[in-house]
Amino acid sequence: MRQTAMDWGIPVYSHEVGMQPMSAFFTDKEATAYPVEVDEDMALDDEQEKMLHQVLEKRSKGEFETAGVGFWPEMHELKDSLKEKLDKFEYIVPIFTNVIFDTSQSHANVLFNNMFEWLDLVLANTEKFPKTLFVIRAHPDESRPGKESMESVKLWVEENGIAEIDNVIFIPPDEYISSYELVRRAKFVLVYNSTIGLEASIFGKSVLCAAKARYTQIPTVFLPESEKDYKKMLTKFLKQKVVKQLNNHRENAKRVFFSQYFIASLPFNEFLEDDSVWRGYVRIKDFKPKALSPDRSQMMKVILDGIIEGKPFTQDL
Repeated sequence: MRQTAMDWGIPVYSHEVGMQPMSAFFTDKEATAYPVEVDEDMALDDEQEKMLHQVLEKRSKGEFETAGVGFWPEMHELKDSLKEKLDKFEYIVPIFTNVIFDTSQSHANVLFNNMFEWLDLVLANTEKFPKTLFVIRAHPDESRPGKESMESVKLWVEENGIAEIDNVIFIPPDEYISSYELVRRAKFVLVYNSTIGLEASIFGKSVLCAAKARYTQIPTVFLPESEKDYKKMLTKFLKQKVVKQLNNHRENAKRVFFSQYFIASLPFNEFLEDDSVWRGYVRIKDFKPKALSPDRSQMMKVILDGIIEGKPFTQDL
């Protein structure tokens, strides 16, 4: 429908779930690609740094929702048995997967045809580096009730006999072990395109990304230009004792996260609330129609100005 309208010269605007609770991201481009413009020269002031820290602190405890869904009903520290396993190896490399039905996936596959091709490549390298423990962390949304993945990482793990490989362990989607603790212990981090890659970069870790992500519009992680280049970089990182983060990655990652969370996510808390029956859905609050006037609602003014005057769908802080 969007393409048909564009062929006829009709402007089209779409939206995607924003990073803030009860928020949305609007654009005249493809919303699922999350094309948020980020100013590479933007420097966060002390108050903005504090705002960012508070959000990341909550996320590191699992205290956040996406599209009304809290993926982390609880978050545990690493089990003693897992800590003992980690201590036996010289290096730790966490591998964070995504769900293949995620709306970002239609834009993600620029190096590999799909996420499982990437996992096959990573698995082929595990045997060459026995001193490194590879920890495959399945995305918690993979087992969401009513929306379980039919083609899952868990199934891939079973088919490839991961349980029999000494230096590879698998953490299933319904095991709520802290991903952030794995990041803290990591030599470097492997991701396909999930948000944990952006957060890991903010935490000062080198991140090797295998797909186009909602944070790769400016340099925030290592994203090779081809599958061949990815293979070379992966081997290089696995051989190195220390993988240094590029100087601009951390600051750029902070800029991207702040821009996506606070500037491009338009909150609609005044009009919406969680649905008490359907998890992941919202319902409209009881409010007077006049509340939708752009004179009364800052968010409605942003949308109106974006459509009528072509201004960015962003809010001023």
